[in-house]
Amino acid sequence: MAIWMVIGLWLVYLALTANLELGNVALGLLVAMGLTLLLRPPRGNFELRRLPRALAALVRYLSVVFLDVIKSGLVVARLVLDPALHVKPGIIAIPSDCDSELATALSAHAITLAPGEMVVEIGKDGTMYTHALDATRAAEFVEEAQELRRELLRKIFR
Repeated sequence: MAIWMVIGLWLVYLALTANLELGNVALGLLVAMGLTLLLRPPRGNFELRRLPRALAALVRYLSVVFLDVIKSGLVVARLVLDPALHVKPGIIAIPSDCDSELATALSAHAITLAPGEMVVEIGKDGTMYTHALDATRAAEFVEEAQELRRELLRKIFR
């Protein structure tokens, strides 16, 4: 078990609950150990020199996801408020090409967060089948957006 991951998750739990009673401290430790077992961190040495680059990529990734949610929300609002309602819903296939299942899941989560799009299935090869409110518009921007997510997730997890 990765002791540093357990300690990190435990400290996050304690910071979020702001409760240092003995029972809560013990519960936090159990939750941290359980999450570490479920997440199965990769074997190998953790390199402290990678941390700044990974944190910068994480901040950029979260910013990109936040902006995608805002932009998609505005597009969906415009489509809904338009009396003509020019939408062509459909399913589009987005290849994840991510290095791990966790990265694929995070990429799918980022897509699903955006209004008007929802990943309905992930194939064995990592292809994310996504329902889009306007499939013609989504198909144009999908590859560029996925490439950016893929690049940032690689920087975070490598």
